[in-house]
Amino acid sequence: MIVSRKTCFAVAIAAVALLSACGHNMEQRAATGAATGLIVAGPVGAAVGAAVGAVVDTAEDDGKKK
Repeated sequence: MIVSRKTCFAVAIAAVALLSACGHNMEQRAATGAATGLIVAGPVGAAVGAAVGAVVDTAEDDGKKK
């Protein structure tokens, strides 16, 4: 079975997005996203994962205020 590069990339992005939502506060979400990104895509993935974790935390906080 051959997996295309686009499919692999999409799965990696989905994993980072889903796992960056794990945690109870911004630090935990950013750390989880960074660790997942590091495993999936190396140093660049770590930076992206941390950013996604911070965005998820901000979006969740905004949702609680309404």
